[in-house]
Amino acid sequence: MKKIFTVIGFILILSVQTQAATVMGGISKLDMNNTNRVVDASTNTPIGNAKVSLPKYNYSTYTDEYGSFNLGKVNDATILSVEKEGYRPFSLTINDTIAARPMVLGIQKSNIADVVIASDVFHIGDDNYSEYSSGAGTFRLRSNGPFFSKTFMLSDNTITSNTYLVIGSIIGVDTLMARSMGQNKIVNSYASPPEIFFNGSKIAEIQLNGDNQKIKIPKNLIRPNQQNEITIKAGKNLMQTAYTDYDDIEIANLSIVSE
Repeated sequence: MKKIFTVIGFILILSVQTQAATVMGGISKLDMNNTNRVVDASTNTPIGNAKVSLPKYNYSTYTDEYGSFNLGKVNDATILSVEKEGYRPFSLTINDTIAARPMVLGIQKSNIADVVIASDVFHIGDDNYSEYSSGAGTFRLRSNGPFFSKTFMLSDNTITSNTYLVIGSIIGVDTLMARSMGQNKIVNSYASPPEIFFNGSKIAEIQLNGDNQKIKIPKNLIRPNQQNEITIKAGKNLMQTAYTDYDDIEIANLSIVSE
């Protein structure tokens, strides 16, 4: 029997401090600097010319030589994305409280084994969701349908026993667990979790919204030097029986990494 992992991730909420918050690999630390910055996660050196985006607001900017950047006005929860050649894509779910104070974002260098499947935000579901749904005010795209699927190559010499699918950020998950954690305001219904398939085999379910969720890919499912396929299927409203009501979700930064 194949082992199916349930992935649980939390939206990162940073407590209000007078110092800046450093976010590296999902861990919050404190920094005395008073500006937003992007730094190397290993060396803490500033990274210039990194693209910082708020896709919902169609806003993007670039860091200066000191890694500093400014954000536009943020009114509610949204995904912040960082891109820099030679580094793994980075995303973080922020809100107006987080955006109002300085952040230091640590990004990791990429390696030859990394495969970026999607660096943009994509939306799956049916565009039919309640205003009380998780992420309802954050969605910026029309749905591409109830599932996302993409093929890619994995070279034999880059595959290890620790190969992961990494979901940079996911919003909109309306499972019973997400509801119980206060991630939405829905009272009378909930959805089944989004399902993750690798080469046709189910490897995980996503129960909560959050950032940097890692799913281990069973090595026996990987096809070296051939096309491999990732598929993400939207959950369904379990209280709706008259028709199929898909749970709308958006995902940013989907990658394969080996460690």
